[in-house]
Amino acid sequence: MTRIALCQLPVSPDPAANLKRATEALARAQGADLAIFPEATLTRFGRSVSDLAEPLDGPFVTGLAAAAREHGVAVIAGVFEPAEGRVHNTAVAIDASGAVVAAYRKIHLFDSFGFRESELVAPGSEPTVVELAGLRVGLLTCYDIRFPELARALVDRGADLFAVIAAWGSGPLKEDHWITLARARALENTMWTAAVGQAPNPSESGDGFGIGRSMLVDPLGVVRADLGSGPAVQVVEVDPEATASARAALPCLEHRVL
Repeated sequence: MTRIALCQLPVSPDPAANLKRATEALARAQGADLAIFPEATLTRFGRSVSDLAEPLDGPFVTGLAAAAREHGVAVIAGVFEPAEGRVHNTAVAIDASGAVVAAYRKIHLFDSFGFRESELVAPGSEPTVVELAGLRVGLLTCYDIRFPELARALVDRGADLFAVIAAWGSGPLKEDHWITLARARALENTMWTAAVGQAPNPSESGDGFGIGRSMLVDPLGVVRADLGSGPAVQVVEVDPEATASARAALPCLEHRVL
């Protein structure tokens, strides 16, 4: 069993405040091997990300790495990195010793529902699987979850868990989309899926980012944990035997033709 802390936090525009929230969440994630934080944990999405973006050796990731080392827990969190006039929307992976071991730069940018992420963010290009806490973790960020071909590429790279980080936008049917897509990616790939989003931040409610509903979905698409809408830290368990059992009953990966 691997124990995973789903860390559903509200995110402020202030990186220092967000680092404090994240380190406090790690202290509450007792017994976890891996803690997963939302997309954009560094700072709330908006025009200011260009000014607040940091390199991976900057104070935010360095502080998060120190907390990971102190508590002996691996971490995945969303940050923004400078990128030649724009930023990268990056999922950074830190192991339990505090070493940065991977950085996935979001491939699919949210130019939908009247929003244009590409005005601020430069896309990445490389699907990323990283070994953390004894698992091979495939990284996806928010809008990526709408693209099953990326999830399948992570399967082909040996992933045995999807970690989806998000600052999911609110709006008609959007919460239904999030839940349906998380379950679909899990079921079609018979894959444990840990999907972690921002909690709503009432002081920033005008931008619509953050619906909560972080969840753990098992390889048959069953929701094993759902954090609701408010701030929460919940430790859940991922059982590799459940993956083996699901794939014995439903060998859809073996039945692929294309």
